[in-house]
Amino acid sequence: MKKIARILLFISIISSQAFAQTPVQANGALSVVNGQIVNQNGIAPQLRGISFSWSLWQGRKYYNPAVLDWLVNDFKVSIVRAAMGVEPAHGYIQEPEAQTQLEETVVDEAIKQGIYVLIDWHDHHSNLHLAQSKTFFSEMAKRYTGVPNVVYEIWNEPWGAIPWDTVKNYALQVIPEIRKYDPNNLIIVGSPHWDQDVDVVAGDPITGFKNIAYSFHFYASDPNHQEKLRAKADLALKKGLPLIVTEWGVGESNGNGKFDQTLVKTWFDWMEKNKLSWTNWNITDKQETTALLMSGAPVNGAWTEEQLTPAGQYIREKLRELNK
Repeated sequence: MKKIARILLFISIISSQAFAQTPVQANGALSVVNGQIVNQNGIAPQLRGISFSWSLWQGRKYYNPAVLDWLVNDFKVSIVRAAMGVEPAHGYIQEPEAQTQLEETVVDEAIKQGIYVLIDWHDHHSNLHLAQSKTFFSEMAKRYTGVPNVVYEIWNEPWGAIPWDTVKNYALQVIPEIRKYDPNNLIIVGSPHWDQDVDVVAGDPITGFKNIAYSFHFYASDPNHQEKLRAKADLALKKGLPLIVTEWGVGESNGNGKFDQTLVKTWFDWMEKNKLSWTNWNITDKQETTALLMSGAPVNGAWTEEQLTPAGQYIREKLRELNK
């Protein structure tokens, strides 16, 4: 009996040590192999988490270490996205130092907590701000080179009419700026039409650089984001295009509209089936469907269930269920 007890104790210790591993300790540096984002063991890790809102307006006040810690310890996120505003008033174009500081605050705390973090250039017209983007990502690559937690997302949702040739040309100028200092970390490239036309990208992907993947976005309850949009992603995946869902919401593409749990489940099951990593939009107390927080929710985390919107309650439940 004592021998059995010792064996059970040993198993318990090993299990607790494995459970205590952070997502980055468990998965290591991410890379792209055979058209899929994989971890250090060559396995798709399926990271799941939350996107901070624009680092402007209502979302800005949540860019602090306490919120990041709460997302890790309570929501159980394995990845977050720091969506740095670029073009609007008080964004990076006007206030580069202030915006860079906000971004670094989130990134540094994510590293401390052992989760992955997307450094998101949250700009719909990135081709018009190429010089600023190159400067920013050069600085980020110098600061975080070789840090396995960090993923660079170089263009959020190219404006609807911007073609793939323009997006690709931009990427081919920004990627070398990152690779000067960080030769290996994962880089996420935007896709045309608000990160939806991944089927177009699959026909003419970027070559000549390793560890490049592509963003795919959807809003689960939007009438225009259903079977036809999934078919685009299915085609891209079939052609071997590595995808990550850097943004999705339970509502519609304007941030509001319905929260249709049947449609959300369909999309959720699709992501699980394809082992796609994702970050849900978004940490803000703005009064809209996709906001995770009720108006006036504390700026330092520690949110009660009543301070979460229906979207917030749903996403928290799913993350705690799946990110065990």
